[in-house]
Amino acid sequence: MRFEPRRNKTVSPRTRRLRVAGGALCAAALAATLVTGCGQDSGDETAAATSEAAKVLPNQTTSPSGSVSPSGTAQLTEDQTKRKELLSTVKVTFDKAATTAVGEVSGGKLTDLDLEGIDDQDDDATGSPSPTGSPTDGTSPSPGGTESPGGTGSPSPSGSAGSPKWVAEVVEEDGTAHNVTIDAVTGKVIDSSPDADQSDADKQELADQISKATQTPQQAAKVATDKKPGKVTSIALDENDSNVLVWQVDVVTKDWKKTTFDVDAAKGTITDEQVDDD
Repeated sequence: MRFEPRRNKTVSPRTRRLRVAGGALCAAALAATLVTGCGQDSGDETAAATSEAAKVLPNQTTSPSGSVSPSGTAQLTEDQTKRKELLSTVKVTFDKAATTAVGEVSGGKLTDLDLEGIDDQDDDATGSPSPTGSPTDGTSPSPGGTESPGGTGSPSPSGSAGSPKWVAEVVEEDGTAHNVTIDAVTGKVIDSSPDADQSDADKQELADQISKATQTPQQAAKVATDKKPGKVTSIALDENDSNVLVWQVDVVTKDWKKTTFDVDAAKGTITDEQVDDD
């Protein structure tokens, strides 16, 4: 309310002199330039001019900056961000990893293939920063040892030991399972060995499952990605709650959300679809 009378005072002789002295700058900015350009008015006029200028400038600077990066980042959850970071480093697709894994076991069939660290195993990542609590337990060696994990804390979970990995289970006709680990960047086999913990019952169960699964994992993955295009990050042969043998296929879509499909392992039809909210 106090600003209106002061604006009317701009017609005074002193103001005319300032307009002449300030030229086009003072004429365009009026009361605001009388303070900022000429610098001779009282504190009240300074506040009035600043208030008038603030009505325009913040609106021009905040709207562009608000629509650039904050909005894009705010849309992603923590899990979506982890998926995005991990998948951006993966060079070996599900298809290639499956072919490589099966090639390690003569006559074997793929029953499980997971991209390590994509979801559930991300919990291990949160375990690695927790050592940052140990610096308080020690003195100088402790912080030194934890600073580097702390710096690598977020990248290292993505690739565990430096790069992401595909972990596969390949089963022989008699049900003997082999674990195969593949570098998801280079495609090289890191490890391949029989599962030493298998019982005879486990072998029999796996042998029965692979004999009933007429749909290959690649066919099941295609059914899932035809329904919802994206990247396959996991596939597993298992029975659902209705005791139907299915391929459970995880697909990460372009918005970094994950959908799990149950594909009938004999018929090749989708029996269930669940979207992960995270």
